[in-house]
Amino acid sequence: MGKGMYAVRKLKNDRKKYRWSDSYYSQRLLNLGQKANPLEGAPQARGIVLEKVGIEAKQPNSAIRKCVRIQMIKNGRQITAFCPGDGAINFIDEHDEVLVEGIGGRMGGSYGDLPGVGWKVIAVNNVSLSEMVSGRKEKPIR
Repeated sequence: MGKGMYAVRKLKNDRKKYRWSDSYYSQRLLNLGQKANPLEGAPQARGIVLEKVGIEAKQPNSAIRKCVRIQMIKNGRQITAFCPGDGAINFIDEHDEVLVEGIGGRMGGSYGDLPGVGWKVIAVNNVSLSEMVSGRKEKPIR
C-alpha cells in the first residue's frame, strides 16, 4: 500500500472500497435495518389485534408469556407483541387498535426469554396499557 507523497487518491479510494467489508457500514448505507423492520424505522406504530397467543419462555424459565398477534396498519405485516403487566392481556380484545414499540433487546432483537418477540404493547384504543393495569384508567367502550 502506497504511503508516498502523491498517494492520497489511492488511499482514499481504498478506504472507500474496504469500508464495504464493515457490516455496520453496509447495513446503514443500504437501509437494511429499516427494510427488515416491520415498523420501517419508526419508534412506534399502530396495528390491529388478530388473536391472543401464549408463548412459552425459553429455558431455564418455565412460563407462558401473554402476547398478541398484530397486523400493522401502515404496511400489513404481522408481528407478535408482548403484553407487559399483571393481567394486561385481559384489557386487550380482538380487533382492538394497539400501539407497539420495540421491546428494548440488544441490537433490536428479542428480549429476555421471549423467542422471536421484539415488540411490546404500550396503548390500547389510545389509552395507556400501564394505566389500565394499575387501575387508574378504564378501557373505553368502542
